[in-house]
Amino acid sequence: MVGITSYGGYIPRLRLQRSVVYAANAWIAPGLFGSAGGERSVANWDEDSVTMAVEAARECIKGFDKEHIDALYMASLSFPFKDRQNAGIVARALNLREELESADFTSSSRSGVSALAAGLNSVQAGSTRNTLVTVGDRRITKMAYTHELLAGDGAAALMLGTDDVIAEFKGSFTITSDFIDHFRGQDEPFDYNWEERWIRDEGYFKIAPRAIEGLLNKTGVAGEDISAFIMPCPFGKATHKIAAGCGIAVEKVADNLHKVCGDTGVAHPLVMLVAALEKAAPGDKIIVASFGNGCTALMFEVTDNIKRVSGIKGIQGCLKDRKEDQNYMKFLAHRGLLQQDLGMRTEADWKTSLTALYRHRGQILGMVGGKCTKCGTNQFPKSNMCVNPECNAVGTQEDHEFADKPGKIMSYTGDLLTFSPDPPAHYGMITFADGGRGMFDFTDYENGKIEVGQTVRMVFRIKVIDQARNFIQYYWKAKPIINSEED
Repeated sequence: MVGITSYGGYIPRLRLQRSVVYAANAWIAPGLFGSAGGERSVANWDEDSVTMAVEAARECIKGFDKEHIDALYMASLSFPFKDRQNAGIVARALNLREELESADFTSSSRSGVSALAAGLNSVQAGSTRNTLVTVGDRRITKMAYTHELLAGDGAAALMLGTDDVIAEFKGSFTITSDFIDHFRGQDEPFDYNWEERWIRDEGYFKIAPRAIEGLLNKTGVAGEDISAFIMPCPFGKATHKIAAGCGIAVEKVADNLHKVCGDTGVAHPLVMLVAALEKAAPGDKIIVASFGNGCTALMFEVTDNIKRVSGIKGIQGCLKDRKEDQNYMKFLAHRGLLQQDLGMRTEADWKTSLTALYRHRGQILGMVGGKCTKCGTNQFPKSNMCVNPECNAVGTQEDHEFADKPGKIMSYTGDLLTFSPDPPAHYGMITFADGGRGMFDFTDYENGKIEVGQTVRMVFRIKVIDQARNFIQYYWKAKPIINSEED
């Protein structure tokens, strides 16, 4: 049996109120009023598609033997690197073994589902045993544009394999068509979108049904037997019409999460799939479809193993863990849409030594420290000598991962002098439960809600961006746990 063996999801904590966006732009775009309800998820300044994919994947592989993962695929339309494999960064952050097949999927709105289909086909063919598929998007749109309100930021991850399958893969069907609903040319910062009625009537209503009907015919399943129909679509009830035309009950159309987070781009079909799996029951048949230069549709049947899934925060947990944000100017600034004077402290040269990054990739990207094989002392960063004064053994260190270790704040500073895109900067000494300590920046904190002894969770984030060379430096940061939903 081939299918999904685990899942994870991630929606950033910040939620920008759409009414704030409308209020700022109503003078020039009053038509935005129709899209001004609810809120959209917003990645923090130090988050991008890679860091969000890492968060989703960390949850997905929790308790899984990493040595058994032999492929990692990542999909996004907002990759931070055009010529550096983004999936490779995710693999290093997760400390997966180097004997790993990896690939980036992009250039189409359905590339997330394409990555999922490729992973399933690889497992089905026996080329790989356990394939991790990660998807994430943090799209940039023009100000005062409908898509600024419709879009959201988020990520999802699925583990695919043959053991303990929670949702069996029943089949897929793809229509490939150079139907252009939008495009983004080389080096263009924004998408160019075509007329909405054309996209809906000639695209969704004519292309998507062919893929879904093809899938139903291929699998021999009737539309009336589908328990959940997932297909992101920006046109209101259009998905209901497509479902009804394929014999799928309208009440089986999954909530597109528009009111609570928005459309997370390439990630959204899988974000919605994770949300569906969180409340699925054995025997449920789920179709997930994605439109973009054609349409790809996949079918899964939930197994009894779904009952064993527990302890996953998932999409629903992320949606509950929210912080309302009404600062539209900060939202624009963090997306590089405002030209600001950031002061002389930003003029430092942040050139990255690529040789040092490679030599210390375990520590920097994977948060790997050391453990003394003689006395068992953990330490971060790893060194050649044990830090235990009663041991001081040399050459006894073995790799020890710290990213998933709980930590506590030993000391901290709030600093308004050093530059931070979201001042004041907070940083301090973090001690880990089973030994080891280090200085780390804080992220996703709230002023006045940080204190010594507070529990933190380590998260993979952007540390700094080398603006001169447009190179992103990643590192691990401490996220203070403010409420139980975050843990």
